Amino acid sequence: MAEKTIKEMSFLDHLEELRWVLVRCSAGILVMGIVAYFFADSIFDTIIFGPTKTDFVTYRFFCDASNYLGFAENICVTELPFKIINTQMEGQVNIFVWICIMAGFIMAFPYILWQFWKFISPALYEKERKNATLFITVASILFFLGVTFGYFVIVPMSVNFLATFHISSVVENNFTIDSYISMVKTSVIACGLFFELPIIIYFLTKLGLVTPTFLRNNRKYTIVIVLIVAAIITPPDVVSQITVSIPMLIIYEASIFISAIVVKNKLKNEPAS
Repeated sequence: MAEKTIKEMSFLDHLEELRWVLVRCSAGILVMGIVAYFFADSIFDTIIFGPTKTDFVTYRFFCDASNYLGFAENICVTELPFKIINTQMEGQVNIFVWICIMAGFIMAFPYILWQFWKFISPALYEKERKNATLFITVASILFFLGVTFGYFVIVPMSVNFLATFHISSVVENNFTIDSYISMVKTSVIACGLFFELPIIIYFLTKLGLVTPTFLRNNRKYTIVIVLIVAAIITPPDVVSQITVSIPMLIIYEASIFISAIVVKNKLKNEPAS
């Protein structure tokens, strides 16, 4: 087995190196945030507030699909009876800044991965260090897939459900811009990070903290949790819940598969006793 080439560093040296990693990541986010600033109008009108319009691509897709399947009256979105309001003097300024930062984080994610990879690479084997490009590419693709899933599936389903849910006809839905943006940010970033699960499981398995047996034994709990989450964030119909649940369960199964490969390679490389 190839020996690790680790440069001897003290604990404080590692902290200093980590500090500079965080500084460089922050700088990357800032630069991408400035780029997002110049496209702010399109980001807000087309992307951020896109799911508030009945002609949003997701609503049209599900409507066309439901027409094909014969239950259009349950899924087609014909109205979204709510208004987004601002209740704070500096509210729109704060939202503008945070959206630029969020867009900067999403666009700079491959660079952030590269910085953290450089930080941990001295502790890896030579063969593993050569896989930097593969790691960054796969992790970035998974993150962007998660962001896409969150934006095109979770956000519009949440908007549709929350906009049409009423405890009484006396109450009107007027959502603050803070609550709407918070929902969008949470859905998009959380899904992006959740799709990183196979990468996280890979490293946890390498460290011996997780095994494929453990993941398989807890599969039933994972399925229940995913179904509960899907039931909460989607309208009360089976199609929507399945649409949300399936990708999450696929990600979990992929994590088990990756964990099994890591354990198999470990056993293969261990010297016979």
